[in-house]
Amino acid sequence: MAYKHTNSKGVTYYLNSKAVTLRGGKVQTIYYFSKDQRPEASDLPADMMVNENPRNGFLTVKRK
Repeated sequence: MAYKHTNSKGVTYYLNSKAVTLRGGKVQTIYYFSKDQRPEASDLPADMMVNENPRNGFLTVKRK
């Protein structure tokens, strides 16, 4: 089940994740939000929290 969050403006976003390879060869998972459901959908990890920018409603994921 994908994690979804409705921001203060009433827009629903779905959390997605993707494994990317950095220049040094390290693999890192990035998280991003989209307005539509995608195959990359993921759940919110236990050590992360959603942060909303109060000015524009933009959602980000950060560590607790």
